[in-house]
Amino acid sequence: MSTAVPRSAFWQGFRESLPYVLTIVPFALLFGVVSMEAGLDLPQTMGMSILVIAGASQFAAVQMMAEHAPALIIIITALAVNLRMAMYSAALTPDLGKAKIWQRAVISYVMVDQCYALAAQEYQRRPARPVPEKVGYFFGSATAICPIWIVMTLVGALFGQAIPAGFAIDFAVPVTFLAMIAPMLRSLPHLVAAFVAITVALLCAWMPHNAGLFPAAIAGMIAGAETERRMARLQAPEIRR
Repeated sequence: MSTAVPRSAFWQGFRESLPYVLTIVPFALLFGVVSMEAGLDLPQTMGMSILVIAGASQFAAVQMMAEHAPALIIIITALAVNLRMAMYSAALTPDLGKAKIWQRAVISYVMVDQCYALAAQEYQRRPARPVPEKVGYFFGSATAICPIWIVMTLVGALFGQAIPAGFAIDFAVPVTFLAMIAPMLRSLPHLVAAFVAITVALLCAWMPHNAGLFPAAIAGMIAGAETERRMARLQAPEIRR
């Protein structure tokens, strides 16, 4: 296969990820500001962004540090929030499982929400694309998103105090996740999982250190899986006919 084809897929992924940059920039700026306000110094802030490279778990950890939560609770919370990456990896295994081992290693490092959302939609649209093209697409999306996250974290850490208080960059956090999740809520199991998770999270809002996220995530996954199982069972007689 010509290397021009994967290169074309790379630039396709790069182009299609550019809209996410509009939310990644304030999202990363905000993390840089919040982490420094929580007491982290510049090397610690940048080390976290480069090594963890997962905004949701980074925010959760820094927020709990600011609240002086126990170290064990902080670690467990960050790991729990990042468990979604394991589900992302499992979901993309049918498409990327045959990639070269170094490619899979790089993909595991740059597996962020935006890259997964783009790749999942693209692979669903074109399931027959060759593996090198699918890898190229993923690398393209990651190239547009991950370096921006690291660079803008640095900018936020260095110059965040100069950002006017009225410039509400914290809007980027909910907007980013809404932009990723909304296009994926296209089936009944997804809708049920989202509704149950939101409901349980609200009911458990009283729990300290955002611990309500754990039962909410578990309940959402169970509800979605059970809905999918029941739908498959109802459709089975029709398939046999």
